[in-house]
Amino acid sequence: MSILEIKNLSKNFGGLSAVFDVSIEINEGELVGLIGPNGAGKTTMFNLLTGVYTVSEGSIAYNHQGKILDIENKKPYIISNLGVTRTFQNIRLFKKLTVLDNVKIAMHKLCNYGFISAVLRLPKYYRQENEVTEKAMALLKEVGLQEKAKVIAENLPYGEQRRLEIARALATDPKLLFLDEPAAGMNPKETIELTDLIKKIRDKYNLTILLIEHDMSVVMNVCERIYVLDYGSIIAEGKPEEIKHDKKVIEAYLGGDI
Repeated sequence: MSILEIKNLSKNFGGLSAVFDVSIEINEGELVGLIGPNGAGKTTMFNLLTGVYTVSEGSIAYNHQGKILDIENKKPYIISNLGVTRTFQNIRLFKKLTVLDNVKIAMHKLCNYGFISAVLRLPKYYRQENEVTEKAMALLKEVGLQEKAKVIAENLPYGEQRRLEIARALATDPKLLFLDEPAAGMNPKETIELTDLIKKIRDKYNLTILLIEHDMSVVMNVCERIYVLDYGSIIAEGKPEEIKHDKKVIEAYLGGDI
């Protein structure tokens, strides 16, 4: 069953088409890759899907608990509340807060104790805060950061900041997760660990994942299908082995005729 259906999506910046007539369909539970050369429009696609950019043309249909919703041009917080969340190409943590607080902030939906309960420290406040802390620690354990819960986020090594971003995304209780270059800046050991983590969280949390990544070892090892963007348009779609040998894809990455 399709969880996301993108039809004829376009985004224009003045006279420039960053994304043009893109159609993508993702089934529930799939792990799909979106690849392409630098400047192909991949992150622009994520910004359109999550409400950061408005859509110039086309539609984005999201299957939310069996109900098909048009989410193009909805506010980012509305899309997030529907179970669609993302990480960013450039890490966007609350760098002066602890690792634990970065995850707890994303769990605001679990807290409804109100201003008075918070100020007076009523039992409801403590109960919900304890529940949020427990769940945040469980997510940190999933990404291997439970021992660094009290560390200030900016003091984490780069690869661990990437994993913290994933934990924070999971804290919103998503059904559809967009990962924007999660392996960027990682060493080979960290990349292997990340590959295993992506597979694990997909299965454990029943996620559907759309992944942007330049590291082809990650893409080929985790993705079941791949879409390829070039100059804002889809030039190929298929299984990893098909994409690996597609002439249009090879030409887009290497340039010139082959």
